[in-house]
Amino acid sequence: MTRAVMRKIALLGAFLGVFASAPVAAQMFSEGYEFLKAVEDRDGDAVTAALDEPGTTIINSRDLTSGETALHIVTKRRDDLWIRFLTQRGANPDVRDKRGVTPIQIATTMGFVEGVETLIKAGANVEVADSAGETPLIVAVHRRDIPMIRLLLANKANPDRADNSGRTARDYAELMNANTAVLTEFERADEEREENGAKQDYGPSF
Repeated sequence: MTRAVMRKIALLGAFLGVFASAPVAAQMFSEGYEFLKAVEDRDGDAVTAALDEPGTTIINSRDLTSGETALHIVTKRRDDLWIRFLTQRGANPDVRDKRGVTPIQIATTMGFVEGVETLIKAGANVEVADSAGETPLIVAVHRRDIPMIRLLLANKANPDRADNSGRTARDYAELMNANTAVLTEFERADEEREENGAKQDYGPSF
């Protein structure tokens, strides 16, 4: 068999392979779309049925346009019940959408303390930074959100990690001359670490 004939056979096989895989890709897209639609519609029966399929990985499906997962969707609507349900079923709390945003960043910006607490319990990274290098703690300081600051500090958020401008959450707190409540939270967290005999152990910054 000549080399030219063998090449034609190989090209034909590749051509048929593309068409054979197309229905599978279309099916996967359909399943992911239907799953996210069910989450948006709060259709618990449909979502549970999809998640109960053997071997499914649909829990972390992403919207093709926004890159959002089911966790992004329910966090944006401040739905702690659904956050708990999805994380218990294995949803990854650290998946970023196409803007690079994770659910905990959404919840922090919204002042959604219950959602942040649930995401942290599910393993969400409290040190995740946005495009400006701002962590959830820095965002909470900007918002003067005392309950959020307290929660993040209690879960080892680093007050001394700098954003892209070189300022830390502690720096921003010190710039708020008219608001000592934020600084008080940092001082309390520092005192608690000292009382427990623990050094600052925040982990690496990425």
